Amino acid sequence: MTRLTQLSRSLSGRVAIVTGAASGMGRATAHLLADEGVRVVVADLGAARIAEVVNEISAVHGVDAALGVECDVASHDQLKALVSQTLAWAGHLAIVVNNAGVSMMNSVSQPEEEFEPNWAQTLDVNLTAHARLIRLTAPHLIKSGSGRIVNIASTEAIVTTAGLAAYSASKAGVVGLTKSFAVELGRMDVTVNCICPGPIDTGMTSGIAAEAKEKYSRRRVPLRRYGAPEEVAHMTLNLCLPASSFVNGAIIPVDGGMSIRHT
Repeated sequence: MTRLTQLSRSLSGRVAIVTGAASGMGRATAHLLADEGVRVVVADLGAARIAEVVNEISAVHGVDAALGVECDVASHDQLKALVSQTLAWAGHLAIVVNNAGVSMMNSVSQPEEEFEPNWAQTLDVNLTAHARLIRLTAPHLIKSGSGRIVNIASTEAIVTTAGLAAYSASKAGVVGLTKSFAVELGRMDVTVNCICPGPIDTGMTSGIAAEAKEKYSRRRVPLRRYGAPEEVAHMTLNLCLPASSFVNGAIIPVDGGMSIRHT
């Protein structure tokens, strides 16, 4: 019988940069990609945290399976160094996951001395860094023949919370950036897609009391729970597959149905 499936789901031998990879969704993504044979660059802040993830991956997949790079994504120079170190280590690059992010209070009534730095840092990390890293890596992704870019936004780009003006604006910006670069890079066989995680159990939500999470989930999430980082990572993995070659410019909520619930 003729084989129906013709598109590959193998990522073996590819090289990926994952920012914010020392915890939460980034960590889950790094592990999942490594499990699929990808050589992963674990980029984040904090040498000890980075080393922990690299050691975890190396213990399972070998010492050449992961490279740790300390990188503040808000720094253009450090992003340049990240790309240089990746190429020196692996020689090529096929996947970029822009996952690093911060959430800082921003409101209309906030004092200017708090609003201004919080606004600037949030946009630098959550949006500008995405654009910069894509621009720096684009020539190498094009050269790979089937480059993949996955930007991690948030359902705050779809529905929003008071007091998170910069966060919501930056995540909405990631959606727009994804669409624009998807149009521009698609003709070179590089896809650019965006995931909008909803309520996920990560360090960013660790300060929320368990009782408050449970109440929110029952009220707002059809699946009635918070998601796990790995559940987001699996969507990222799917968008990186060779078989996902016709998915471009997609904005995909991973939120248990939260953003579609009216009441």
